[in-house]
Order: sequence, then C-alpha cells, then structure tokens
Amino acid sequence: MLLAIDIGNTNIVLGLYQGKKLITHWRLLTEAERTSDEYGVIIAHLVDYEGFHCNQISAIVVSCVVPPMLTMIQELGKKFFKLEPLIVGPGVKTGMPILYENPRDVGADRIVNGIAAYERYREACIIVDFGTATTIDLISKKGEYVGGAIAPGLSISLEALSQRASKLPRIEIVKPREVIGRNTVNSIQAGIFYGYVGLVDGIVKRIQKEGGVQAKVVATGGLAPLVAAECSTISDVDEFLTLEGLRIIHERNSLQEVKVRAQT
Repeated sequence: MLLAIDIGNTNIVLGLYQGKKLITHWRLLTEAERTSDEYGVIIAHLVDYEGFHCNQISAIVVSCVVPPMLTMIQELGKKFFKLEPLIVGPGVKTGMPILYENPRDVGADRIVNGIAAYERYREACIIVDFGTATTIDLISKKGEYVGGAIAPGLSISLEALSQRASKLPRIEIVKPREVIGRNTVNSIQAGIFYGYVGLVDGIVKRIQKEGGVQAKVVATGGLAPLVAAECSTISDVDEFLTLEGLRIIHERNSLQEVKVRAQT
C-alpha cells in the first residue's frame, strides 16, 4: 500500500492507496511544532483504526509547502514505517515541464494538482485549489505547467477582516441564502462567499482569454464542494486531486527506478 501525504499550511491530508484505489483518507491540522513522534503515533493509530498495519505500507510519497516539516516527515517515515519518503521536488520525475521563470518557485502542490488534472483530461486544463491560498493554475494542451494566479484563501481573508475590523465578528464560511445580507453576519458571509465566486470566475475567464484556450476547469481543496457549485466556470470537483497526483508521481518514479535497475 502507498501512503500519500499532502502537507499544506493549514491541513495535512493523508490518503492510503491500494493500487490505484484510494481506500481511506484523513485530515490533520498542520502544526510545525509537533515532533515526528507525535505525528507518527497519530498516523499509526489512524492506520490501525482502519484495520491495517504500518508494515503493510510499502511506500510514502509527500508534497510539502511547509519547509520546517520536511525533516519531521523524513524522520517519521524511517522510524514508524522503515521507509524513505519520496518528497516531490527537484530531482523527482514528474513528467511535466514547468514553464515558470524559476521552476523552483512553484509550490509542489500546484505541480501535483496539474499532473493529476492533465492525466484525467489529456487536454488544456485549469485547476482551482481552495487551500490556505486560492491558486488558479493553467496546464497547456501539451501537459506543461504554464503558470497561474495566487490569492489569499477564504479563511485567511475572513481572519484578516475580523482582526482589522474590531466590530466585525468571526463567522462560519457558508453559502448565504441571499447576496443582500440583512444583518452583519449574513453580510460578511455574502461578501466572502460570493466575492470568491466572482474572483474565481473572473480569473479563470481571463486565463482562458489570455492563454487562448477553452480549458477544462477542476476545483480541489477542502472548500471546493461549497464554493465551486456557484462558479459558472468550474465543471468538475475533486477534493482529493492532490493525493491522486502524488500517487501518479510515485508510480512514475517507481517505473523509472525499475528501468534504471534493468539497465544496470
């Protein structure tokens, strides 16, 4: 079995694969101060709770945008699973050319999402990831990562609003019944929710116009099911797109390793 781990700024999403099938998944809070022992015990218990054992996991693949946690995940892999995690980054075979001015600047999660989306559609596509930041990325018809846009995520925007405007309360992110709020809470919900619907649709349309493409648009991330339903440009939602991309990268690197061994 393969353990895929996506370490984001807010959450860590884990998926357990048997072949190409995602058999279970979990979501943890990202806490950089936690040790490999703490996370290791938590993950081991989650695996055990699902009726599996750590020694059944034969490989670990990781996408991480929180550099301080890289050492932790390497220690965790060795101590609890006796494995060296494959961490997506320079030197790892992805099969996707990166056209960014400096390819090293692209977050691993954005590349992983692009790989999963292109593998699914095999044509130009746009990925909207509703994470800590909202990222909107274009993959060309040839399967190249072209670039994209980054905006503050919904939760960050909401937190900044409550911190900077002392009279405004913290509220839950939900779809309001109407755009015209009749009280402060409803007004904030309308502004945040429909503001991001407009942001996504506006940027996607501009990317399509600028790139000269009518690309498939897929949304991912924890808030994707909520917001994407109101976005006219989004045609598909896959909350676990990043995990699927990690599985594909692991598969490609495993095949590469087999080829190298065969040649030697």
